Amino acid sequence: MSLRDKIGLFTDKTFMKFVMVGVVNTIFGTTIMFVFYNLFHLSYWVSSASNYFFGGILSYMLNKHFTFRYKEKGFASLFRFATNILTCYLLAYGIAKPLMRWILSDFSIIIQENVSMLLGMCLFVVFNYLGMRFYAFKAKK
Repeated sequence: MSLRDKIGLFTDKTFMKFVMVGVVNTIFGTTIMFVFYNLFHLSYWVSSASNYFFGGILSYMLNKHFTFRYKEKGFASLFRFATNILTCYLLAYGIAKPLMRWILSDFSIIIQENVSMLLGMCLFVVFNYLGMRFYAFKAKK
């Protein structure tokens, strides 16, 4: 794949729709995550996972029907979607938490975990787009 093709992955109509869905989903899920963590005092993992559980339901419906216009019926796409979300979540937040704990070692755990949740969200977006495009909702040839 040429550099032009790689850049094209992030500038086409599908990516722009993915970004629009992502903005809606991010507002929804981020609100859940930070309310659960900062107001309900739930753990880092419960709060961040709740973001992706509830946000995942919204994301599946919007991305399947609006972004990728995926027509396949049945549970196969739902399974691939759930597998993608879980893999991206564990990878993104598994990287973010220890990295921010190391970088922000002089700060409180509350600051470390809030910043790591923000970084985890950013990493998740990149991993998730690639996973949805090339795995969960991959167009059949």
